Amino acid sequence: MGDVLPSTSLSDDSATASYPRHPKGARARVLLTSVFGPYAQDDRYGSRAINPMELYHNQVTRAQGVFSLRMFHRSWGLMLIRENIPAACTLLDFPTRERFQREVQTGRYDVIGISSIMVNVGKVREMCRIARQFAPEAQVVVGGHVAAIPGLRDLLDADHIVAGDGVAWMRRYLGADPSAPIRHPAIISGFGLRVMGITARASEGATAATVIPSVGCPLGCNFCTTSAFFGGKGKHLDFYRTGAELFSVMCEMEARLKVQSFFIMDENFLLFRRRAMELLELMRAGGKSWSFYVFSSANAIRKYTMEELVSLGISWIWMGLESPRGAYAKLKGSDTQQLARELRGHGIRLLGSTIIGLEHHTRENLPGEIAHAIAHDADFHQFMLYTPAPGTPLFAEMAAAGRLLPDMDPADMHGQFKFNFRHAALSRDESKVWLDRAFVRDFTRNGPSVYRICRTTFAGWLRHRHHPDPRVRRRFAFEARQLRVLYPAVLWAMERRLRRGNRRVALRVRVLRRRIIREFGWPARGGALLGPFLLWTAWREDRRLARGWTYEPKTIVERCPQR
Repeated sequence: MGDVLPSTSLSDDSATASYPRHPKGARARVLLTSVFGPYAQDDRYGSRAINPMELYHNQVTRAQGVFSLRMFHRSWGLMLIRENIPAACTLLDFPTRERFQREVQTGRYDVIGISSIMVNVGKVREMCRIARQFAPEAQVVVGGHVAAIPGLRDLLDADHIVAGDGVAWMRRYLGADPSAPIRHPAIISGFGLRVMGITARASEGATAATVIPSVGCPLGCNFCTTSAFFGGKGKHLDFYRTGAELFSVMCEMEARLKVQSFFIMDENFLLFRRRAMELLELMRAGGKSWSFYVFSSANAIRKYTMEELVSLGISWIWMGLESPRGAYAKLKGSDTQQLARELRGHGIRLLGSTIIGLEHHTRENLPGEIAHAIAHDADFHQFMLYTPAPGTPLFAEMAAAGRLLPDMDPADMHGQFKFNFRHAALSRDESKVWLDRAFVRDFTRNGPSVYRICRTTFAGWLRHRHHPDPRVRRRFAFEARQLRVLYPAVLWAMERRLRRGNRRVALRVRVLRRRIIREFGWPARGGALLGPFLLWTAWREDRRLARGWTYEPKTIVERCPQR
């Protein structure tokens, strides 16, 4: 389940003419659960070692060894649903199979809601079986992206299979108003951060809060599962339409979680300029020096000046690059390499996303396409295979053309393994070779993402530390705080790890470390004393990984009374 960010799960089946109602309504006892683990292993339920429950390590930093950024993300969609239904609810996140069975046996639930993406359909099937065996009176609801699998009703035993807006569906199902205002849960964006063999200690306010303004993307790329899930091209669902609504939610999160940064889970946040600029004016009036981590297309970013992005607090952007020869509207008229340089120069970290195996890709042109992607020198780079997933326009096109491979296991259709369709120029086995090659070449040329983050953060500090707006100065000071102690130690250990295998990158790391020490003086010099310890923990991590050690999230149980 680790190959995409968690989406809103348990969702609205827009094709249903009449909506079901539970006889107990708000008095029903509800269990909402993600699929069971462990995840980073090959098993008969569909888990794959290549597809762990780690977004970054899975599909962004996977070739970076001990430097890979490792963390987990909660099931945000389930948290959103739980916060907005009137019934007593238990949320079970990352259970084991045994823990799920025990909860079903002892909880006396009337509704058991199971959320999943497509690759975990085998686990959903087993969880439905367990629910029927140990809670036969409960109604079983299955949702999330798994609902897009054709013929799902024949694959598992559930009362309801739904797709779309999970909050509205569950509210209606329990007799509540589906159009009532959305209450936003308090979500910490990630937990269990681990790099170079060290798991970071969680501290209040250190990790961004997650805010979900809307779901779906109106640009509707033909391969995009999240766009298709919420209506496709030209459609999206707003939870908070205005900057004022978002500002209110963020102020509440700031007070509850003591945060200064926000991960905005919106497929194309900057596309809606009026909402963003209204939010900026309220931030200025309130003296808020918040940082935002956003998804945005290149054409949407170009709606703003760099000064507007900096003032708004844009600190990190996930941007689709796809291909220089791609026909996607979001890239039209954009020099993405120049844009990447501008963003990094202003301290805005970039996660570029490139697709391997597009229709025009061949053995002859792929080296150049990969080189073009790597030349962006993004702080992170995701490479994914072109994958027709059920529910998308691309899947329908491939099915109509007879190009889908027969008998494909959904567990292997996640974009990080091999093609699930017949490509005109590349074999299925070749697709994996080219994908792996892209990750390795990016790492070899540009170095560890941790180094790149440090470089871009430092560039932002140098450029904006004397910015005329005190909000902006405070933000860059907050973001640069780790440059004074922690990053010099990380860079010291990194340089020594790399100088045997990649002296060119090791030299760049050394130059950056020395510049930071010159800028910050004795705190940064003293911080480098931690370097030998990090060098040892990285060596220890290497040995663990060689023995087959995997990283798994702990089970989380949260109980909410009837509202």
